[in-house]
Amino acid sequence: MSTRLVLLGLLRERPLHGYELKQIIEEEMGDWTSIAFGSIYFALKKMSQEGLIEKVATEQEGNRPSRSIYQITPEGQAAFLSLLREVWGHLERQYFQIDIGLGFIDALPRYEIVGYLQARIGQLSGTLAHLDHHEREQMQNPHIPAYARAVFSHSRIHMQAELDWTRELLAQIERGAFDR
Repeated sequence: MSTRLVLLGLLRERPLHGYELKQIIEEEMGDWTSIAFGSIYFALKKMSQEGLIEKVATEQEGNRPSRSIYQITPEGQAAFLSLLREVWGHLERQYFQIDIGLGFIDALPRYEIVGYLQARIGQLSGTLAHLDHHEREQMQNPHIPAYARAVFSHSRIHMQAELDWTRELLAQIERGAFDR
């Protein structure tokens, strides 16, 4: 759903080809959506078949492959609004793989779990640092909309909570709280 929503939303602004969509997603949305490059073209083809978008032109530069330029249709506009309303009305329940690992914590020695959690803390700390740097960088750009700060904040708060939880879990494990 998110791929379709993002593509339809971007095509509302102006006709675009797949590579332009990829660039916009990477540059402007890369910190808060994970849309794979291949899924863009799959979704464009599917939405075109469904009449949500239409090819308005084909361009070719030199020996490069030709590029189809798409625009949203009235049906696509209606689908966009429906998907957008669904996003606003949907509460997501997150499932974390590490919770499955906790269910089988007794299968690994404590020192190994401690190592994984220490590595996880490093990864989470690095991700938070990247997010903070990227937010400062992006928010200096006058073309970045004000809502982007809320998106950064949402990601940061979740990441910080995950880091805090992981640190607490590590402390509990080091104290032997889960030993049998």
